[in-house]
Amino acid sequence: MGGGTFDRSAYASFSAATSTKTTEEIYDRGSMHKLLDPKGVKVRESRDSADNPQSTPIIVGLDVTGSMGMIADVIAREGLGTLFTGILDRKPVTDPHVMFMGIGDVDYDSAPLQVSQFEADNRIVEQLTNLWLEHGGGGNCHESYDLPWYFAAMHTVHDAMEKRGKRGYLFTVGDEEVPEGLHPHHIERVLGYTPETEYSVNQLLEMAQRSYDVFHIVVREGSHCRHPSGYNAVRASWTNLLGQHVIVLEDHKALAETIVTAIEVAEGRDAATSAKGWGRRAGAVLEATRHLPKGSGGTRPRLGLSK
Repeated sequence: MGGGTFDRSAYASFSAATSTKTTEEIYDRGSMHKLLDPKGVKVRESRDSADNPQSTPIIVGLDVTGSMGMIADVIAREGLGTLFTGILDRKPVTDPHVMFMGIGDVDYDSAPLQVSQFEADNRIVEQLTNLWLEHGGGGNCHESYDLPWYFAAMHTVHDAMEKRGKRGYLFTVGDEEVPEGLHPHHIERVLGYTPETEYSVNQLLEMAQRSYDVFHIVVREGSHCRHPSGYNAVRASWTNLLGQHVIVLEDHKALAETIVTAIEVAEGRDAATSAKGWGRRAGAVLEATRHLPKGSGGTRPRLGLSK
């Protein structure tokens, strides 16, 4: 997937039409859409095309539990336009192909993982708004942020890597701690087959890093991070795993801008220069991204895992 181009005026019309709707009216599903169900999916593809000859896959996994529905809401109303147009105008990478995932809790939720196609045009709007905001989660202090890593590693392929040796980008977004890894019964429940081994979170991260630069965005406004003790535990757990690839976001409305700037910095640009272009959200974006390691573009070595 990934043909076509993003139509700004069509998205502007959608954004205007949803400006007075509630989150529940935009995301009105009561169960997982069959086209977003990962069970039985062999592969999701990001392939070059005449419209997008140098495709770059970008995966954004959104925590859809509890209070985190606000993230999907702001992405639908305006963030999706910012994400696409920011990349198309600033050109940190070429020809973005965007996939959204909905993240829940594999031990408690009915739909712990929902997966769109890779899309380069406005078809991603419909897929995004077909996410089911289950508002579930459990009492285990983490959601299944590692399910997107497994799916990306085992069930996606992209021409950026196969033709150009260049990794894509994978962002997970949430407010809880690092998960504990996946057991075979977890994968059987979500994907419909049983692997021979369980996977630690470090193994899952390393698998995903073979084809993607992996980041996690901690949302301070999420219920788990509102109190200092919860936030400190969340930040420490993610920093121990991902190091400088942990992004702390104080304003969830700046999510799309932060993702674009993170990609720019990874491609060798300066965070302060990038943030200046975001108007009233410049401060939040710079605070979130100023620490990110600047890359040099092209093919980057995989991160070393924290011990």
